[in-house]
Amino acid sequence: MVFHISKAVKNDAAELSYLVNSAYRGDSSRKGWTTEADLLDGTRTTPELLEETLEKEDTTILKYMEGGKILGCVELRLDVNRLYLGMLTVSPTLQGKGIGKIMLDASEAEAKKQGCGAIYMTVISVRKELIEWYKRRGYQETGHRKPFVVPDKRWGIPKLNMEFIFLEKLIVN
Repeated sequence: MVFHISKAVKNDAAELSYLVNSAYRGDSSRKGWTTEADLLDGTRTTPELLEETLEKEDTTILKYMEGGKILGCVELRLDVNRLYLGMLTVSPTLQGKGIGKIMLDASEAEAKKQGCGAIYMTVISVRKELIEWYKRRGYQETGHRKPFVVPDKRWGIPKLNMEFIFLEKLIVN
């Protein structure tokens, strides 16, 4: 498998949006194990929102490419001396083949590059299999939780009462 990881640019926004939505929402997401289709209705993101994200100085989206196609991505946002990890995405038909782990490793390398002492994330509390996946890779629950609130119904209408849990991994530079 010949792959390339690089920083996404504004021109990638439409392809990234398609990838993220196909992995998290709707019937296409059911082909993988990271689906949120039973938890939320609505759209996960849009090309416009991703363009705005890519314009932020403190945020990077890494993309995983094979054969000229974006098959994975992760959003990384600098937060003082930590890196926030969000939107880790792998094409639903390729999940379970190691791309997520490659993207997680690339995220940790980026944290080191930026001099961050930790990476943290929020995960929907009912996503037990995903939480366990991160724990197997060294992430730990911090004990912090926050309500799952969708500020704009376009980004998903929860089907259950949920909350976010925080996970963190210390990074040795």
